[in-house]
Amino acid sequence: MTPEQVALVQTSFQKVVPIADTAAGLFYGKLFEISPQVRSMFPDDMSEQKTKLMKMLATAVTHLHEVEKIVPAVQHLGRTHVGYGVTDDQYDIVGEALIWTLGKGLGDEFTYDVKEAWIAAYTLLANVMKEAAAEVTVKA
Repeated sequence: MTPEQVALVQTSFQKVVPIADTAAGLFYGKLFEISPQVRSMFPDDMSEQKTKLMKMLATAVTHLHEVEKIVPAVQHLGRTHVGYGVTDDQYDIVGEALIWTLGKGLGDEFTYDVKEAWIAAYTLLANVMKEAAAEVTVKA
């Protein structure tokens, strides 16, 4: 990611923070619409899950300019998600839901450059998670 992309992600996320609950609801609604089969991976009451999502996003975005500091935590997430039954192709579905959600939440401010920056950030983090997950799968 370029420094400009990092700045775009960080700046645009600040506009999402005030609508975090709404954004999390939109995200999971879209995720379950795209991939209804993943609904069973989540609790009936999504309140805590929505909070976890927004906290994780906030941490990742905050440290995006120094991504090496969060790589161990992102790897841990990838390894943990193996136990939930998450597969590589589901990362693409999550990415699609995230980008859609940001588009809805940011409206006209979700420009081409902002979208591309978010895609780059998500791809970077998802690849770290997938690589960590693959290590668990190989060991098993």
